[in-house]
Amino acid sequence: QVQLVESGGGLVQPGGSPRLSCAASGIIFSIFTMGWYRQAPGKQREMVVHISSDGRPMYVDFGKGRFIISRDNAKKVVYLQMNSLRSEDTAVYYCNICPPPSFSNDDWGQGTQVTVSS
Repeated sequence: QVQLVESGGGLVQPGGSPRLSCAASGIIFSIFTMGWYRQAPGKQREMVVHISSDGRPMYVDFGKGRFIISRDNAKKVVYLQMNSLRSEDTAVYYCNICPPPSFSNDDWGQGTQVTVSS
């Protein structure tokens, strides 16, 4: 059974730089492209960035130059370093394989809330 556990979120001031982590189990982590997604209140879940099995990142426009994804295949962990946060980055952040198996809650972890506010 796949388990994804996100952590590292919290209340962050504008301009802050939290680092999110996602620990995966129950999958052959090293062969999958992994992604970070987010869902803001009242909005659909959206892709933030993904990283290929061999470490090549692909960012969406709003993350370019601010977010950095990395992975440790030995530890089965994917990270998201977030910099220069803005209020519009407030969301629940999730990780999953890319593309995700579905948008059913059964196929996702709990996510980690990032709230950007002064």
